[in-house]
Amino acid sequence: MELVWLEDFNALAQSGNFSRAAELRHVTQPAFSRRIRALETWVGVDLFERTTQGATLTDAGRHMLDSAQEMTRRLYQMRHEAREVAGKQARSLHFAATHSLSFTFFPGWVRAAERTSPIEAIRLHSDNMRICEQMLLAGEVQFLLCHQHPDVPPQFPAESFHSKVVGSDLLIPLQGQSAEMTGASAELSLLGYTAESGLGRIVSARLRKEAQPPNLHTVFSSHLAAVLLSMALEGKGVAWLPKTLAEPEIASSKLVRALDAHWDIPVEIRLFRPTMALSDFAEDFWAKL
Repeated sequence: MELVWLEDFNALAQSGNFSRAAELRHVTQPAFSRRIRALETWVGVDLFERTTQGATLTDAGRHMLDSAQEMTRRLYQMRHEAREVAGKQARSLHFAATHSLSFTFFPGWVRAAERTSPIEAIRLHSDNMRICEQMLLAGEVQFLLCHQHPDVPPQFPAESFHSKVVGSDLLIPLQGQSAEMTGASAELSLLGYTAESGLGRIVSARLRKEAQPPNLHTVFSSHLAAVLLSMALEGKGVAWLPKTLAEPEIASSKLVRALDAHWDIPVEIRLFRPTMALSDFAEDFWAKL
């Protein structure tokens, strides 16, 4: 039994796709498939049903998932604590944060947090939402900072994690200044988010709730809000962008509304952590937020 097998199992359970999970694990698909098969051989049962559409957990796999995620987190936590006791690792906080928040919200928020709880060292991992979730599930980080909406729960078990609201944001449908605001019935070229993006999940959920959503035609996709912002500035289409990211361009009128305020999406900025005990330093930071 190897830890890497559990990490692979968690990644495939989350993504439901061998190619995507292999990407997340930074291995080739054949190597990833062999490791999943090795885990199933060790357990003695099939953990996934394989179809042309992807992979879904069997009853045995679903039964094993929570324990596998918890065990992985505990093993990484044990390693962090052992290193701290041995003096080989500074008393540091480990964060995963989505790209847009890493550049816009995180620096000022951490400076404000330090006023009540001085921080000796920080390690920040910036990536898309799917990878950030995977890092928190695997115990590679203590905290996950991300945009959150009540209609779009994170892709990990709520009972295994706590969270606190640490800020707010607004997703606004924006386009380049040369374009004019149009009605929802006119066809709009959409600069969309990929499936790896947490913002994409939120925008999709909001549009699904509408009886008459805008007439959108996707012309470009990225998991990076900053890339969509650049494309919008070039006049390539409409993107739902975080106000925290696009505020300078909005203030200078380089970006303007594509749709009225009805289509804005208020979101929370939340910090997640596992329910299991963290280091004393991390627990003190959490308590003082």
